[in-house]
Amino acid sequence: MIQIEGMAITRGDAQQGFRVALPSLTLDKGEIGALTGLSGCGKSTLLEMIGLILRPDELSQFQLGDNLSITQAVLGNEQAQLSALRAEKLGFMLQNGGLLPFLTVMQNIQLPRKMLGLSPHSDWLDHAIDHLQLRSFLNRLPRQLSIGERQRAAFIRAIAHEPALLLADEPTAALDPHNAQALYALIVEMVKQLNISALVVSHDWSLVERFGFSHYHAQLEGGGSVFIKQ
Repeated sequence: MIQIEGMAITRGDAQQGFRVALPSLTLDKGEIGALTGLSGCGKSTLLEMIGLILRPDELSQFQLGDNLSITQAVLGNEQAQLSALRAEKLGFMLQNGGLLPFLTVMQNIQLPRKMLGLSPHSDWLDHAIDHLQLRSFLNRLPRQLSIGERQRAAFIRAIAHEPALLLADEPTAALDPHNAQALYALIVEMVKQLNISALVVSHDWSLVERFGFSHYHAQLEGGGSVFIKQ
């Protein structure tokens, strides 16, 4: 289970800054949450805080897994521990895929596992590659793939090491509606199979509702936004 309470940050100075706040978020294993809101409301900022990239100004509780509290590590900005947590417990999927252009698809997919000292191969990974129909593309470079193929490869790389939490920033932004729906369907299926949690930044409310994601929407309040579960 992922549980966050009282997370907030103010960007800019205290008088004229923009405050981004998340009062409460809970995700069970196999559950997907979505962050939605107008452009500039702080969705990516919030994802960076949850992804241990950006230190929040306020944090009451951060539970990353059943028995792992990382509240003090986050507030204390303990970089060595946070770096290890990012590598082991989190998986990141960016808008543009984020694949390294000089590595083949297979080398990209195996990279997170190698960095953790895990075997580069696993039965689960082989299943995911076949299920997402990427077997014939494994020896190609990212530039030789279509946008949809790159996003599927980026998704497998993000979960190759079976993280506790997948974080995806607008993963369907560059896709047409058909491929966007197909990618979300794959994310839902694999998150449930792996029994991990996922949090997706999305501009497409219809897809969020169609797939039944837990929905945290940014409400503008004063000099900032507050993400409230709908």
